[in-house]
Amino acid sequence: MDAFAAMRDRRAARAAMGALMVALPASAALAPAQSLAQGSATPSAPPGALPFQLRASEIDYGDRVLVAAVAPTAPTPQTLELQFASTGGSTWKTLGTTTSTGGSRFELSARLTTSGRLRVVDATAGVSAIPQAGTASSTIRRVLVNAALQVRQRRIDILAGTRVSLRGRLLPGVRGRVVRLQARSGRTWHTLASGRTTARGAFTISYVPQALGFERLRVRFSGDRLNAPFAAHAGALTVFRPALASWYYDRGATACGFNAFYGVANRTLPCGTKVQLRLGSRTVTAVVDDRGPYVGGREWDLGQNTAAALGFVGVETIWSTL
Repeated sequence: MDAFAAMRDRRAARAAMGALMVALPASAALAPAQSLAQGSATPSAPPGALPFQLRASEIDYGDRVLVAAVAPTAPTPQTLELQFASTGGSTWKTLGTTTSTGGSRFELSARLTTSGRLRVVDATAGVSAIPQAGTASSTIRRVLVNAALQVRQRRIDILAGTRVSLRGRLLPGVRGRVVRLQARSGRTWHTLASGRTTARGAFTISYVPQALGFERLRVRFSGDRLNAPFAAHAGALTVFRPALASWYYDRGATACGFNAFYGVANRTLPCGTKVQLRLGSRTVTAVVDDRGPYVGGREWDLGQNTAAALGFVGVETIWSTL
């Protein structure tokens, strides 16, 4: 009975092992299909993935991006392509091609107008020489491209309450991009007004300044998925108000105790205060060095040098920043 029982147990074990061997191929057959399906979404890195050097990761609009690498070892010359995909896009576009032998160093370059990703493709084999994004060994490189702002720098002299309009162009031309006109106060910039671009990138920014004085201007684009932020100087703005003035000889003693070369008298401003005065197309920066005038509703009494610089005679209305 013991021998019979032992033989029975051995037959049962062999039957169980056979059932297991039949079951394994059925489950194992799923593994390649699963791997292929996953690979279609995120391919694994091919052997000998090709790293490359990017000379600069941020460039200006229209400048060339340059990549350099060493071709992988191969028995025949290879056709290598530099490809680009815009930020947020999945379509790769070929920007340049070169033929290289295995182990040799090569360079590829192309002009860019928008930000995006770069990769190198082995067109000979029809597969990417570097892996897709998201894999641990990927050498896809991101490059930022600054937008281009075309703004004419100019000096703007106006009276407070007068509308200012500034025109320019933001490239590449895309409708609806926001540009801001900013003025500098100390070390910081503050926004005066904003505008939007047309389909060709043209824009107009208009606003009515109220504060008197001098400010440096710039136009700033804050950046988007296509381009990095960029700013361009737009000249300077001086805002005046009208004021009645006269002139006098200031060679003698003054209430402030000194004689400025471009002197001006005022009843209340502290001695040494600087003010810009304008008459017609002439402007001068004068210094308060005396008191007066006290007649006829006049606010300024110009020293002889100040009056001569402005071409001023008699009693006239001038522009003043204070």
